[in-house]
Amino acid sequence: MSLSVKTGLGLLLLVVLFALLGPVLWPDPAAQDLAQFLADPSWQEPLGRDQMGRSLMARLAAATRLSLLLGLLCVITAALLGSLLGWLSAWRGGWVDGLLRSLADGVLALPGLLLVLLFSAMAQGGFAILYLGLAMAQWVEYYRVVRARSRGLLASPQVEASSLLGFGHAHVVRRHLWPEFAPQLLTMMAFGLAGAILTLSTLGFVGVGIQPPTPELGLMMTEALPHYQEAPRLLLAPILVMGLMLLALVLLHQTRGLDMPSSQGATS
Repeated sequence: MSLSVKTGLGLLLLVVLFALLGPVLWPDPAAQDLAQFLADPSWQEPLGRDQMGRSLMARLAAATRLSLLLGLLCVITAALLGSLLGWLSAWRGGWVDGLLRSLADGVLALPGLLLVLLFSAMAQGGFAILYLGLAMAQWVEYYRVVRARSRGLLASPQVEASSLLGFGHAHVVRRHLWPEFAPQLLTMMAFGLAGAILTLSTLGFVGVGIQPPTPELGLMMTEALPHYQEAPRLLLAPILVMGLMLLALVLLHQTRGLDMPSSQGATS
């Protein structure tokens, strides 16, 4: 295992442990105590309190957990949907392939962030539609990659032999397709998770994502801006946590990255 992999896994493990153990040590991110307005760090509160007297550690842990869980859920949904449609498109061909390609091209014509903004405008701070928007913005990449590579794999002698022996589609996917796609899909999911976390924070920062009082990294940055001169830690803490998450995922992506098919090959 290379140094980059160890570094990425170590950073990601630290962030995950903080997200899981933080609520045990600082259980209530919504509890307010205005008497402790911008209270300085202490042994009980290593990062102090915010402008509402709330524990910054509690809010940071809750926001980190939210970003990881929502981002992971979106990436898993996008990977499953895109991979299944890509396999179906390559397998069936004909009008099914044409219909799915047209749908993918239509989604791809819209910038990903714009698509998420359209969904978030309907969400009004809700999780379900925001999750759907993030997933819909990513599934096309999985579809294009899986479709392009599946066309060659489905014509291989191994797959043809399995079909002649009477094995079903599930066996072919599990035995022949998944082992070929797993490394690349996992790499794409690591990069997709980083993109989902960054998009979620961007929406929170501009005020169209998760709404108060729910702790969210981008929203915490926006709330901290008026108090940056008095307590810069309010802004720097969420930036640091998000930076560590993105750095860990990018290290894993760069190390495990495989050659991606060209756009012409993916859409042929």
